[in-house]
Amino acid sequence: MSAQTSASDASPLMTPRSQRVRELTHDLHKSLENTVAEFAPTDTLAGFARFVQMQYLFQSEIQGLYQDPELIKLFPDLPERCRVKAAEADLADLGSSIPEAVPGALQSPALAEALAWIRVSEGSKLGAAILFKQAVALGYSETRGARHLAEPAGGRMRGWKAFNAIFDNLQLSAEEEAQVDRASRAAFARLELLLRAVGKSPLEAQSV
Repeated sequence: MSAQTSASDASPLMTPRSQRVRELTHDLHKSLENTVAEFAPTDTLAGFARFVQMQYLFQSEIQGLYQDPELIKLFPDLPERCRVKAAEADLADLGSSIPEAVPGALQSPALAEALAWIRVSEGSKLGAAILFKQAVALGYSETRGARHLAEPAGGRMRGWKAFNAIFDNLQLSAEEEAQVDRASRAAFARLELLLRAVGKSPLEAQSV
């Protein structure tokens, strides 16, 4: 892993990296939003439990990235941003079991790929604001059942802007830029696959 941050040395991109990735993943982001709406996770307690299972699966698959020493050099607060423990605690509150792993999890990503997956995870905290309010209506809170959806210390937008400020100023090669693009799309696709997997019966989930 060799990316560095330097606002003065890096050649500025015509379009900020974060904006390029947002545009590139718009279709997958929209598809994920539609799938979440289809499953209506906050309409029932059972539906919410399935949603938290999906969140746990995704966070557990990438939790190692949040502890990676090279990535922490770029994002010092990365370990505190991880939500896998919060999702696990929420499942316990809901009386829901830890779901079985779904084949196809991310394996040994390159630096640029890891950055893209983490960014998708961090971006999901913005949409979590609405889901958190809906979870509160079900009787849950930032200390019970909906920890992983709660507002991060310092605020959602502040944390997101801080992450993107570093992300946009990383010096990446042309190949690494391509890796960021591919990995960003892969991460969104994985989220949707996991949501559909937990929404199926055990037999159906095995065929996903």
